[in-house]
Amino acid sequence: MNRAMASRQFKDEVYAATRRIPCGRVTSYALLAAAIGRPHAARAVGNALHRNPTPGPVPCHRVVRSNGNLGGYVHGGARKRSLLMSEGVRLSSNGRIASPGTLFTFMQQEA
Repeated sequence: MNRAMASRQFKDEVYAATRRIPCGRVTSYALLAAAIGRPHAARAVGNALHRNPTPGPVPCHRVVRSNGNLGGYVHGGARKRSLLMSEGVRLSSNGRIASPGTLFTFMQQEA
């Protein structure tokens, strides 16, 4: 497989895993990387999500940093915050994810 095909396959895996994150939940770049079998590729996951061509069907706003900070979003941090809050994700006054119960680990079965 050539490099371009491998890159496309990686992005497709990232987007497919991101679509599994339920509304009202978040996951981290590191957990998403582990879920696709690439546990050391958290930064590459972030880069793939930054290039997400379809932010509606692929809810990249639901992926945050491991420390609970929101991280980046192609449409800006304020928009990411607004989308998460509209889905019921609670944020602390310092902008971090406030409830650990909102973390989606990919080990859980979706309802």
